[in-house]
Amino acid sequence: MASYIARRKFLATLLGGTAVAWPLAARAQQPAMPVIGFLGSSAPVDLRARDLTAFRQGVRESGYVEGQNVAIEYRWAQDQYDRLPDLAADLVRRQVTVIAAHDTFSAIAAKAATTTIPIVFASGGDPVKLGLVASLNRPGGNVTGVTFVVAELGAKQLGLLHELQPGAVRVGVLVDPNFAGTQSFVSDVQAAALSIGKQIGVLEAPTGRDIDTAFARLAQKPIDALLVGPTALFDNRRVQLATLAAYQRVPAIYPRREFAEVGGLMSYGTSITDAYRQAGVYTGRILKGEKPADLPVMQSVKFEFVINLNTARAFGLSFPPGLLAIADEVIE
Repeated sequence: MASYIARRKFLATLLGGTAVAWPLAARAQQPAMPVIGFLGSSAPVDLRARDLTAFRQGVRESGYVEGQNVAIEYRWAQDQYDRLPDLAADLVRRQVTVIAAHDTFSAIAAKAATTTIPIVFASGGDPVKLGLVASLNRPGGNVTGVTFVVAELGAKQLGLLHELQPGAVRVGVLVDPNFAGTQSFVSDVQAAALSIGKQIGVLEAPTGRDIDTAFARLAQKPIDALLVGPTALFDNRRVQLATLAAYQRVPAIYPRREFAEVGGLMSYGTSITDAYRQAGVYTGRILKGEKPADLPVMQSVKFEFVINLNTARAFGLSFPPGLLAIADEVIE
């Protein structure tokens, strides 16, 4: 009897220990949660926060939710571009599953940091000329992403200004000389201006203070209309730009819808948030096992024309019915 009881105790102990060990072993065998390394050259505020929200949406569309089945490690250079190589290297050391590069500078830094970890970029530059991919259809290597048109829209924007004010002759073009696409942007605008009889005056503003200086010059030598070029500097200073244009009553067109949302007269450009959503979708596909080399670089083709009628009324301007008809949004 004693030996029977001893055997029962031994079996109970053995089975109890196994019951405890099984869940531990199961947990140990579960795959680790994948990690996205998100690399950006600026800061996660304002427009960058909107871009990030769109990126997360794209990741969700691929079946991944931050904190549930995927983690995201964020690295922001706070507009100190020389920090990007170290931040990219840190993500590589942490062995993230994929790096999402928020902009051109981040993509270049990420590519220099690793040839093995997949990289997904969102960039307004030409990824082939930048050396990020071998070609759009066959990226090759570990990099792919989404490219969107920015600098090539100057002629279209000038055309919209012309439709609003056909009699306007002197058009100012405000640009950031530090933006990579400024030269081609100005060249396109000058060629378009020549064909419709406009006189172009280029104003450079590499800093926020220079924006004030440029508008002070316009007060001394007035223009009929203003075309604001693409650059992150102007994106971040859009309230300043819209306010100065309103103060001087200069009809202006801007490169992103967010300018019109804060009081700019009108805007025409690529939907940047949609491009970041697409980048999120690609990131999710890579998390599922697809290779960057097999994913062609997507070209974002969603454009937005936004009119702010409140600003138009303040300027005493009337938009032609044709322009109102083609607007994607009219703010009233």
